[in-house]
Amino acid sequence: MIKGIGALLRRSTYAGALFGGAGVLASLPLLSFALLPALAWRSAPAAVRFVVVLLVWAALIGLVGLARTTRRVLIVSARRLLKVSLPDPTAARGPTRSPAPSVADRWRTPLWLLLHVTLGWSGALAGGVLLFVALTLPGGWLDAELGLSLFGRSVRVAGGWQSWVLALGCLFLAAVVCAAVTKALRWSAPRLLGPSAAERLALAAERELRLAERNRLAHELHDSIGHTLTTTTIQAAVAGELMSDDPVAARAALRSIEESARAALEDLDYVLGVLREREAETAPSRTLADLPELLDRLRHAGAVVELDVSGDPARVRGTLSRAAYRILQEGLTNAMRHGAGGPIEVRVAAAQDVLELGVVNRAGAGAGAGAETGEGAGEGVARGARRAGAFPTSGHGLPGLAERVRLLHGQIVAGPDGPTHWRLAVTLPVRLPA
Repeated sequence: MIKGIGALLRRSTYAGALFGGAGVLASLPLLSFALLPALAWRSAPAAVRFVVVLLVWAALIGLVGLARTTRRVLIVSARRLLKVSLPDPTAARGPTRSPAPSVADRWRTPLWLLLHVTLGWSGALAGGVLLFVALTLPGGWLDAELGLSLFGRSVRVAGGWQSWVLALGCLFLAAVVCAAVTKALRWSAPRLLGPSAAERLALAAERELRLAERNRLAHELHDSIGHTLTTTTIQAAVAGELMSDDPVAARAALRSIEESARAALEDLDYVLGVLREREAETAPSRTLADLPELLDRLRHAGAVVELDVSGDPARVRGTLSRAAYRILQEGLTNAMRHGAGGPIEVRVAAAQDVLELGVVNRAGAGAGAGAETGEGAGEGVARGARRAGAFPTSGHGLPGLAERVRLLHGQIVAGPDGPTHWRLAVTLPVRLPA
C-alpha cells in the first residue's frame, strides 16, 4: 500500500505518462490520413467507418514502426523518460554487425508502437476526464454537477463538501492512471524494444572483441613500457654513479635512456590512439630483427647479456616474430628487476617446425648477494638496481606471458633452474595446428 502511494509521488511516474502522451501527439498526423477512407465512403454505416479508421490508423502506425530510425528514437526516449536500461543494437560499432532480424523480431517495434499509442490515448482520455471533473466540480464551479447511476440508484452531486471529496478522488484516480500507464510501458519496453536473441549474441561478440583488444593493449603496455621504465631506472642510477668516475660511460647510459624513451613513446602513442578510438595508426612492429637493439640498450645499462642464436630467426615473420620479441623482452625485464646480478643468457633457436626461446639469469634470496661483494659480472646493474630501490610488481608478467604463449599454441616453463638461477623457456610452433 505504502509502496503504491510512493509510486504516485515519484516524478518518474509522470515522466512515463508524458512519454505516453508523446505517442498520442506523434499519432495525430497519421489519424488525418486514416480519416480519408471514411470520408470517401460516406454511404457506409458509422460503426463500419469507425472500424475502418481504426484499422487504417493501426496499419500506418505499424508501417512507421518498421523504420530503424523509429526504433532508435523510441529506445532513446524510453531510456530518458521511462528510466529503463535498453542497449541499442542498431548502433553497434566495430567489426561486428547486428544480424538481419527475423520476421518475428522485425514486428516487435511496430507492436510496441501500437501499444505505446494505445496506452497513451487511453491514459490521456481517462486522465483528462478525471482532471476535468476534479477541476470543475468543487463548489459547483461553472454550475457543474455530476450524476451517477448504479444498480438502479442515482446520486447527483452539485456542490458542498461532497463535491470536494469527489474532486480529490478524481485527482487520485488520475494519478493512478498515470502510474498504470507508466508501469505498463516499463514492463513492455525491454520485451519489445530490447535486443533479440541474435542481437544479444552480436553484442556479446562485440564486447568480447573489445575486451580482447583491451587485453592485447594491456600486454603491449606491460611489455614495452614496463621494460623501458625498468631499464631507464637502472640506467639513470648507473649514470649517476659513473658521472664523476667515468663520464664517457655515463653519457652512453644517458643516450641509451633517450633511445629507450623514444621507442616507448611510439608504443604509448599507438596504444593511446586506439583507446581514444581515433583512426588506427600503424602499430609499432618490433620483431626478432630488433632483438640486437634491445640487447644493446641493456648492455649500455651495464648488464652482461650473452646471446645464443641457432638457425635462421629471419625466417620467423609476422605475428610469431612480434610475439617472440615481446616474450624475450618480458623475460629480460624480469631478469633486470629480480635477478641477482651476473650474466643474462638469451637463447633463440629457429628450427623448421618450432621456435625455442630462453632467458636464464642468476636468482637467489639476495637480490644482489653477489653485487654487494662485487662478485660476478653485471655488478653495475646490481648497483643501479640497488640504488633505484625495489621495483613494484603487478603480478601480471608471467600470467600475461602464459596467455600469449597459449594463444600461439605453444608451451612455457618458468621457474628455478638449479639452486642459483631462474629459467624462462618457451616453445612455439612455426606452423599452427589446423
